[in-house]
Amino acid sequence: MKLILTQEVAGLGSAGDVVEVRDGYGRNYLVPRGFAFPWTKGAQKQIDSIRRARQAREFEDLDSARAVKARLEDKPVRVSAKAGPGGRLFGAVTAADVATAVTDAGGPAIDKRRVEVGNPIKTVGAHSVTVRLHPEVAANVELEVVAAS
Repeated sequence: MKLILTQEVAGLGSAGDVVEVRDGYGRNYLVPRGFAFPWTKGAQKQIDSIRRARQAREFEDLDSARAVKARLEDKPVRVSAKAGPGGRLFGAVTAADVATAVTDAGGPAIDKRRVEVGNPIKTVGAHSVTVRLHPEVAANVELEVVAAS
């Protein structure tokens, strides 16, 4: 089955890519969740608009992505969240929370879809998350989760 991705899917491709996947994976997972739509000859205009939007969000070149990586890895980012007396959070720190905290800490505005939170962050303390800035550049950001007062 040929599909056009509407957003980045790990291990498959990024927004605007035309991919060939098995029928069940496309029909039962990608299309219902809005990650892709069926490819047709007339969908080329949609592919072009998705690619233009993706290029506007990405960093221009490898050197600027490396510069942003250096800025992100220099200082830890602080996120405050509601926590119980034992240090467990009432929920989890999401990728959107991390993206907002990076911007608030003086870093660049990053898209929440570029933040990879390995295991769910559900405790107060130091954690590490990965921010994919470019296909070849990923920054490891030190995240400090503190209890909101």
